[in-house]
Amino acid sequence: MTSMTPPTTQLPLYQLAHGRAGDKGNTSNISVIAWDQACFDVLVAQATEAKVAEWFGYRHPTKVTRYVLPKLKAMNFVLEGILDGGVNDALNLDTHGKGLSFWMMDMPIAVSQDLAQKLTVREYSQTV
Repeated sequence: MTSMTPPTTQLPLYQLAHGRAGDKGNTSNISVIAWDQACFDVLVAQATEAKVAEWFGYRHPTKVTRYVLPKLKAMNFVLEGILDGGVNDALNLDTHGKGLSFWMMDMPIAVSQDLAQKLTVREYSQTV
């Protein structure tokens, strides 16, 4: 007997959450805050330390640590050795690493077709 797994689709992380980056020296921290519990559950399963380290591999992080904050439906990733020496030493244009949260938000995440449908029809208009 074979088990049927439901079909999935790849979405960028920003479809499931928003984020913010901060820095201290040569270390960047990126917060990922899920839109809801369903998105958080998917992100906890897939946005692992190993996957984030691989996604930022081009920046050669020396260590990636993930802190899961279930009551906030959020995670904080601490990426060490990723800012080319920090604000005073880096020669790149984004010495604070603020753009790294945008890169994180592009990381592909596999979601069920049902969740993808709900996320793509999200209402952004405000009811007055």
